[in-house]
Amino acid sequence: MSLADGLWGRDSVRRLKNRRGLLSALGLATLCVLSGCGDGSTGFRPLYGSAALGGAATQEKLATVDVAPIPGRVGQRIRNELIFQTTGGGKPAEPQYRLDIAIRESVVSTMVQTNGNAGGQIFNIEASYNLVRLKDKTVIASGKSFGRASYDRVTSIFANVEARQDAENRAAESVGEELRTRLLAILATTA
Repeated sequence: MSLADGLWGRDSVRRLKNRRGLLSALGLATLCVLSGCGDGSTGFRPLYGSAALGGAATQEKLATVDVAPIPGRVGQRIRNELIFQTTGGGKPAEPQYRLDIAIRESVVSTMVQTNGNAGGQIFNIEASYNLVRLKDKTVIASGKSFGRASYDRVTSIFANVEARQDAENRAAESVGEELRTRLLAILATTA
């Protein structure tokens, strides 16, 4: 006799197992209906598949985005991350879009001691972006992306500087990955 049998009785456990099977079947049927079950006209399209972007490969479509320079060390990290993620480290294609990004950085102290020293800090980035189609200079998408990374503060000044730069790099990488995903979604629906 199992613990479940003792708590609820054998009949309750049997009904629970039947419900799980029913819920699994309902979930599978729901997914089949939502995805269109292969008719191709409705449902979800794969984001990274070639069919998702009107026949063009994802990497080729992303390579047509020119990332404008972003001031500051963190801005340069975000730009480098985006360029690498959109071109794969290869040669960029003829630009059809320009991505303009403005960032705002802030630091929040955590674990503040009674003497006022912070035991940790959180580095925040708020990146506002506009995706501009170059042929007619229209903004086809805009929004904000956020990144944050925490780090500990210690008595060594050098260690604090290195920890902050590492947090800045992690937050910039996070923003770059999120912006790449947003670009994929935008370019999948834009002609």
